[in-house]
Amino acid sequence: MSQASVEILEISHDRTTSRHQEFRHAQWRILLVTMFCYLFYYTGRQSFGFAIPGMEQELQLSKATLGWISSAMLWSYAIGQSINGSLGDQYGGRRMMSLGAWLSCGCNWLVSFGTGAASIAVPWAANGFAQSMGWAPGSRVLSNWWSSAERGKVYGFYVFAAGSASVLTYLTSNLILAYELNWRWIFRLPVLTLLVGGTVYYLLVRNRPEDMGFPPLQQPEVTGKASEDIQPNELLEMREETPGERYRAVLSNWQFLIASVAIGFQSMARYGLLIWVPVYYLGDQWKESPGSGWISVALPIGMALGALASGWISDRLFHSNRSKPIILFMLLAAVCSLTMYAVPLQSHLSFALLFCCGFFAYGPQSAFWALCPDLLGIKRAGTGTGVMNTFAYLFAGLGEPFIGWLIDEGGNATERVFAIVAVACLASAICALFIRR
Repeated sequence: MSQASVEILEISHDRTTSRHQEFRHAQWRILLVTMFCYLFYYTGRQSFGFAIPGMEQELQLSKATLGWISSAMLWSYAIGQSINGSLGDQYGGRRMMSLGAWLSCGCNWLVSFGTGAASIAVPWAANGFAQSMGWAPGSRVLSNWWSSAERGKVYGFYVFAAGSASVLTYLTSNLILAYELNWRWIFRLPVLTLLVGGTVYYLLVRNRPEDMGFPPLQQPEVTGKASEDIQPNELLEMREETPGERYRAVLSNWQFLIASVAIGFQSMARYGLLIWVPVYYLGDQWKESPGSGWISVALPIGMALGALASGWISDRLFHSNRSKPIILFMLLAAVCSLTMYAVPLQSHLSFALLFCCGFFAYGPQSAFWALCPDLLGIKRAGTGTGVMNTFAYLFAGLGEPFIGWLIDEGGNATERVFAIVAVACLASAICALFIRR
């Protein structure tokens, strides 16, 4: 081989290496900016529990009524997921995720001026639909940029951002109460960060590698077929799928439907903790001792770290087998929640137990979301994520009024939430036994 040929090959290799590095940098930028945006999303929907004591006292609303208002948001979110996931596949997630952030901020401000059940429930339900513009479209963007070999890790980071958002929400809500601001400010101040997150996301993110001059991922995926067996005409057919065809493909995949029921029970447990644990620690004397709610921050801290850990575990220890970490984490969450139910409110074990409840109850989220592209392929990832999230929030919404009613019937026995959470975790683990990839 001549010296000139060697130099040409070296130049070509250097260009290929440089281009690969540019793509890796772009991948991480997309992931980090998506995490940054979603870091603020929960400030628009998980602060409700901290507002319950104030609304209950000022507006004379029962916990059961407030549970129904919480369900209105969750069910609206579920309906929105079933719509916006497909729209994310069709139009891309960048605009939708940013728009959802801006609209959610506005809806929260409307809630803050509420004077009764109806004037709170209507904008809070609208907020659920706005919030549904975030997760599934953002998931589709990540699926476009990351292959299945790294998907557990990527969704682990994404869910870690969501868990960190819960930490941020709990911290800001506690600060508002600590400075003796009333419940209305819980819906006004934290959500201002959504404006920042949505704007940054719109400016820095692109839907696909092709939008930044990179080739698409060389990994065609269709359920039940190895990528090397897929013919070009099949790929063309996938690219031309209509929304109806995508929904039919998603809803006919029985493995995916089992996973969706499993995440439904997991979300019932998760939101049972997120909404009612602050009420458990604030108690009736929330105005006299608003600082008592600080221990509740252990819950979202555990959730954030659990999500990060389970994503790594599913990729490294279980070799992308998503069902095993789901079953393991759900069983351990049930044990922790039952223990939490048994120990007294002021126990020294409360902080550690609450951390473990959050760690194990929320951890499987990254494995669940990775199942969407794993089982359905990246072309249907947005639709699948939206449908799965619909199941999640339908189940979560069913739990809220039931928990509120049960607490009222027990004479404000808020510890009952932990028993319900344990049952939901066990149900999720049982369902996950039947998930096979």
